[in-house]
Amino acid sequence: MRTEHKQRLAQLRHWRVRKKVSGSSERPRMSVKFTGQHIYVQFIDDAAGHTVAAVSSRDKVAPAGVKGANVVSAAIIGKAAAEAAKSKGVAEVVFDRGSAKYHGKVKALADAAREAGLKF
Repeated sequence: MRTEHKQRLAQLRHWRVRKKVSGSSERPRMSVKFTGQHIYVQFIDDAAGHTVAAVSSRDKVAPAGVKGANVVSAAIIGKAAAEAAKSKGVAEVVFDRGSAKYHGKVKALADAAREAGLKF
């Protein structure tokens, strides 16, 4: 399959998810993005249009044990993201998986965030 076609399908999946998922000040949107090497998590208040909190594997204070964008690192980042959100007073979120399937890394990150105290 051509790269342009894969990117187009991913964009369509992302739009389909975003059509249904929107964050507010009470329940911000927990947006998850995976690249080949890194993991990014943002808590976004769509009503106000700003980011409440953010965590990534590229941060200078990234949690120990994060190497690459794999399931183990996703679980560590999920726990760190939950702690960052709780420090900003966020207890409930709306999960935005982007164009990824809820499987593997995405599921590991979500489960770790739930275990750390976030409600989806």
